Amino acid sequence: MTDKVRLGFIGAGWWATSNHMPILAARDDVDLAGVCRLGARELQQVQERFGFSYATEDYRDLLANCELDGVVVASPHPLHHEHALAALDAGLHVMCEKPMTTRAAHARQLVERAGEKGLHLLVPYGWHYKPFVQRAKELMEGGGVGAVEYVLCHMASPIRPLLSGDEADLDEESGGSESGIFGPDPSTWADPARAEGGYGHAQVSHSSGLLFWLTGLRAASVFAVMSGPGAEVELYDAMTVRFEGGAVGSLSGAGNVPAGHGFQVDLRIFGDEGMLLLDCERARLELARYDGGGESLDLDPGAGAYECSGPPANFVDLVAGRTGVNHAPGEAAMRGVEVLDAAYRSALSGREERV
Repeated sequence: MTDKVRLGFIGAGWWATSNHMPILAARDDVDLAGVCRLGARELQQVQERFGFSYATEDYRDLLANCELDGVVVASPHPLHHEHALAALDAGLHVMCEKPMTTRAAHARQLVERAGEKGLHLLVPYGWHYKPFVQRAKELMEGGGVGAVEYVLCHMASPIRPLLSGDEADLDEESGGSESGIFGPDPSTWADPARAEGGYGHAQVSHSSGLLFWLTGLRAASVFAVMSGPGAEVELYDAMTVRFEGGAVGSLSGAGNVPAGHGFQVDLRIFGDEGMLLLDCERARLELARYDGGGESLDLDPGAGAYECSGPPANFVDLVAGRTGVNHAPGEAAMRGVEVLDAAYRSALSGREERV
């Protein structure tokens, strides 16, 4: 067991500096040992704000010359595979921002590499850390709905300005622990050449990761249509999915919730023994079984608010050896990437695409 976990960051932009770094800097069992980002002035700002002892613009330099136990990958998402793979190959545990990768083959490689090396790979899906969501996981693992036959998975967010390339202040709406040094860079979200996708990568990566974590399903094929009125990346996603084993389902996403309204995350899971309804917007968990059994939790209306501190805390505890339970494993993220990879191909081809 490690007393103090030495962490490095590859990427130090909006979300890293407004959420992960403040949370980790406040812990007395974490040493923020090294940071990498482009831009000498910006790098100095991050180093001074959070007290990193080592700073560089080259991630290879960070991995080779800084003594680390784990790495947080928070670079633009098309770079996640390159950065996370390098960290795993260096023998380091990895917390990689979502989407874990933008290509299914890359996601599989990260999961395989972490497994081969006995390393932890966590993707910070905050809703996984809500108590009622963890209760949903227990119910599903206990066979609450029986064999899954159909799923509905919907997410909507107030991020149209970001995906349209406008300046956006998302700190309050996203639930970051404090205001970051930098705002979101619109080009990394709204430029198709840099983002390699829109709402799917930005947000459906969250809801799909939750779906696969709860159900253990794995997609076999996807038919998708997408649209992005007024934007160069898509704002709306509609996907019909066939899963291995015969289940079917629909995944949807909308990036146009009005400002001031919360995120919508709604999952409905139907099996041969019952159904489970999980709603984070209105904080609902209900299991109804055909045999008359079930469970319905009495939840505070705000109980589904996004949980920012859970993933970094879980990562530190994993690296330190204080727990072996990863509530947001790379395997669930990989299955979400498989759906999105096929969905983007389907939206271009107009055909159902195999995973």
